Amino acid sequence: MTRVHQAVGGLATDVYLPDGAGPFPGVLIRTPYDRARHAAEARGWARRGFAAVVQDVRGRFASAGEWRPYENEAADGASTARWIRRQHWSDGRYVAVGASYGAHCALVLALEAHEAARPDAVIAAVPALGTAETAREPSGVERLLARAGWWAAHGDRPDSDEGALDEALSADPGLLTHLPLTGLPDRLGRDLPSWAGLWRHRERGRLISRATLADVPLLAVGGHHDPFAEDTLALWRCWGGPSARLLLGPWGHGLVAAPGPDAGPAHRLVLGELYASWARRALTGGLAAGPQGAQALGDGDLWLSAGVEGVPRTQPLRLLHGSRFTSDPDRPVRSDDLTVPTGEEPDRCLLATRPLPRPLDAVGAVRVRLRATADTPSADWAARLVAVTPDGVAQRLAVGVLRREESAGRHAEFTVELGRLTRRLRAGTRLRLEIAGHHFPAHARNPHDGADPVTADRLLASRREVDPASVTLTLHVLPSRPTSTDPAKEILR
Repeated sequence: MTRVHQAVGGLATDVYLPDGAGPFPGVLIRTPYDRARHAAEARGWARRGFAAVVQDVRGRFASAGEWRPYENEAADGASTARWIRRQHWSDGRYVAVGASYGAHCALVLALEAHEAARPDAVIAAVPALGTAETAREPSGVERLLARAGWWAAHGDRPDSDEGALDEALSADPGLLTHLPLTGLPDRLGRDLPSWAGLWRHRERGRLISRATLADVPLLAVGGHHDPFAEDTLALWRCWGGPSARLLLGPWGHGLVAAPGPDAGPAHRLVLGELYASWARRALTGGLAAGPQGAQALGDGDLWLSAGVEGVPRTQPLRLLHGSRFTSDPDRPVRSDDLTVPTGEEPDRCLLATRPLPRPLDAVGAVRVRLRATADTPSADWAARLVAVTPDGVAQRLAVGVLRREESAGRHAEFTVELGRLTRRLRAGTRLRLEIAGHHFPAHARNPHDGADPVTADRLLASRREVDPASVTLTLHVLPSRPTSTDPAKEILR
């Protein structure tokens, strides 16, 4: 194996060549997170017969230029792709590969580059599709904690400090409560000119809309606990290329199946081997046409066909307390705490099912329908679904946040989407549903008066009332126990 350092258009680039004379198919990985961190991955590709090209994006680490997230990747990636195809070691074919921001870099090549630069296949894992998609939920609610952490670590700087936000929170646990949120850079002691501009991006779906025009194979990989799981599914569903494969498991954004309530040994896959096998088949036309894939059922070792969707089932709920509650920004319901306070004025509406008489395999969308009112013209409605095991342990299942703007005091009926759930719920489990006005610090606090949560300098309390008889929780449940399947067989066929 040979490693060669190049400067391609001012962008620091490492090339890992397999042993032998070549020429070889290529793999292009473009990253803002330091190309050196991909050395082991690149060597793995080279051992499997691919020329791996790893590049720092513009303005990051050893690459020249100014770092502007999501602005230069299509043009810079296309220039690099054309350079690859001119090299003596290239056989003219290459696969664009990336995770998170790197998946965006790969996808813009497939969806926006001229044919001369377009990849022959794409692997996109936990894709961060764009600024608007990462900054806000589909409902428009701001993802505060994740974006503050990312910008503190990577924003407006050539290198990264992964622990910057944690260090700042240790020094000031109330860091994210200070107003306005646009003042966060001052409190971090950093110059972050792009922080305020981040929140002006509101248009979602540019790459998803172009996915229907794709003409190369796709492998989309995501996790049930990844905040971008719905984007991964939408990309796969809309992909217009000759074949599209989906792999979903009980993983987070790092694609790590740590020991936990819904991840087991069977969920640990050697993704490098799977990626290389899929890439070979994609480059040689060995994949069957159409969408295929596999998704894991959490809290078990079963894998399902990607086309499997449960039958909608409504779960009866009984009110525990809080049909009337106050959404107080000075004591918001926290996203990092599943305990429910008692003996105080309610800060949420709390409902629960009776213990499940038998196991349920929930596979598909989760939604909550309710009738409610707020005494403020703007209100966020956060719905959190929690599993309470027979021994009393609370486990988060799904969360959705919806923003509504309407006349104060108006009764309205609406639906909160909680994403997808792929989980075995054991007999004796109770489902707890919390309906609140905040999910902080994961999401910014709504000031309740119609002001922008990012620029607001005051927050008002909002009194809420929920009609408990109107609350409906809908899960998709498999009618029978699924059979186990090898995910590789689904991905590679």
